[in-house]
Amino acid sequence: MTDTKHADYRSALRESHMLSGMPVSRKSTEKAAAPRKASARATAQPAVAPPRTWTFLTNHAHVLLCLAQGESLTARELSVLIGITERSVQAILADLIADGYLKKSKVGRRNRYTVNRAGRLRHPLESAHSVGQLIDALS
Repeated sequence: MTDTKHADYRSALRESHMLSGMPVSRKSTEKAAAPRKASARATAQPAVAPPRTWTFLTNHAHVLLCLAQGESLTARELSVLIGITERSVQAILADLIADGYLKKSKVGRRNRYTVNRAGRLRHPLESAHSVGQLIDALS
């Protein structure tokens, strides 16, 4: 990873911490941003459906993509970038290491994760493709 990309990740992390103090759940931000509701009698408008929150890529894919771009990221930094808890990131890292998609090594007190680009995707529809092809397509 180049120094410029690494600096971009760090500045994004600092910015998110400065703006919010700590990462907050989606529910609390939606609750804080939602205007106060009038009584049911006062409004004759139909209820508005909440915005959809699903994404095409799983959190496992997000972790892999982030590590492919910046392998020196910590679990804490990954959690802020992806928007999930640090514990969830640790569980995902354990899954990816156990299945051979990541290799973990120690560098001082930190863990360094290396992506196995030759690893095959697990689902039968994508099993002809490698992790490297997925990363290249999305980077």
